[in-house]
Amino acid sequence: MQQGLVNFTGMERVIFGQAARDALSAEVAARDARRVFLLASGTLNRETDAIAGIREALGARYAGTHDHMPAHSPRSAVIACANAARAAGADLLVTIGGGSATDGGKAVTICLEHDIRDEDGMEPFRTRVDAEGKRHFPDYAAPAVRLIAVPTTLSGGEFNARAGVTDTRVKLKQSYIHKGIIPVSVILDPAITVHTPEWLFLSTGVRALDHAVETFLSLDANDYTDGAMLQALRLLGRGLPAVKADPADLEARLQCLMGAWMSMTGIVTGSRLGASHAIGHILGGSAGVPHGHTSCVMLPYVLEWNAPVNADRQAAIAAAMGHPGKTAAEVVDRFISGLDMPRTLRAVGISDNQLPKLAENCLLDDWTFSNPRPIRTAEQVMEILRLAY
Repeated sequence: MQQGLVNFTGMERVIFGQAARDALSAEVAARDARRVFLLASGTLNRETDAIAGIREALGARYAGTHDHMPAHSPRSAVIACANAARAAGADLLVTIGGGSATDGGKAVTICLEHDIRDEDGMEPFRTRVDAEGKRHFPDYAAPAVRLIAVPTTLSGGEFNARAGVTDTRVKLKQSYIHKGIIPVSVILDPAITVHTPEWLFLSTGVRALDHAVETFLSLDANDYTDGAMLQALRLLGRGLPAVKADPADLEARLQCLMGAWMSMTGIVTGSRLGASHAIGHILGGSAGVPHGHTSCVMLPYVLEWNAPVNADRQAAIAAAMGHPGKTAAEVVDRFISGLDMPRTLRAVGISDNQLPKLAENCLLDDWTFSNPRPIRTAEQVMEILRLAY
């Protein structure tokens, strides 16, 4: 008999298929926010009229914009945004951009609540992992300034009460987890994603695929999440190739956004993931590999390494993606290759001499310890890295 626990979040609503400026204007008015601060993609702000249109729609409620949040949300950028939002008197934060903006924004709300003004001030609030892989969560007050997210990529972080923030001084991506940092609302507008570079949209779509795969194969898998994960695989399996074939296909883009949302169902309700995500965190924080590319490179090899313990479960993944009878590793590999995404660690700039340190750092990530095939040593991580090299 299955046993488990499903946690629900503090998110109130998800709005999909509407223009971001209209949906956001209505949400802001409903919350009676008076000082709305935007954390926006620099490209969107400087090279398109999307952010200008949102500022215009907000009118007198608009308080300011910060448009610098580099990949993997470094602490320094989080602090800079928090200080700017504080100076503007923000009573609501809106993120418009990819996963780094979303994660950065969640961390900003912690900084606003606890008057954190420098990088060292963030240290007491991060999650720690002990030698047995057990997570330790600091106890602190939830932010009063809430967040609305308008994602432009498919990484799905807007649905999670977890912020990944990189301490560049030690080159590690660290977690900040608190149910109060999840966005109060999410707006899924396929039209605003047209401005996202193709490689970024598609690679983060593979990240969403990775969410669905590792949730379906999770030690915490259950009937509630299984159906959502298989449907996410179907949506992403159709939508991503369709967007590649026709970038103006808004229906396909919405399929991808909905698939990314569904792929987060297990993560946000408590499912632990495995080595693809754990290694991906380290590739990002320690080696600067783009968020989506980490899944493009690692997921098929992690599936191959895990197959001795869950090949029967993996068969359902291949079937959901339209290739029953084939191995999941092969199906996912061909799917990623069809999107013209990188497929090896060499292709994303990782050198052979980096592998041992990356493997050691993976033992600092909690999801290394919840991989379906147990991992307890750096040498076991090295086995996977060598497959991917």
